[in-house]
Amino acid sequence: MRRTKRSGSFLLCLFINMLLNLEGLIPAALLLVMHFWLGWSVWWAVLALGLWIAGLILWMRVIGWAGECGSAPDPPKENKNPYSVRK
Repeated sequence: MRRTKRSGSFLLCLFINMLLNLEGLIPAALLLVMHFWLGWSVWWAVLALGLWIAGLILWMRVIGWAGECGSAPDPPKENKNPYSVRK
């Protein structure tokens, strides 16, 4: 697999994941509405937001770990093609 020269920023990847997974904000937004409408504690909305971000970070770590599993270089192999032998 081809590797890029830049490894990428963790915060940039997190920001892109947050933009791609905006549906995770729905529970936090609903709990924030309940805070203003029914007087519930705002900490429930903060907890939902924190769980959403923690889930995204955990998913990024799992995918990053899985990407590293298959990146070991192949050992050199014997050339068995008679037409590609260098003289």
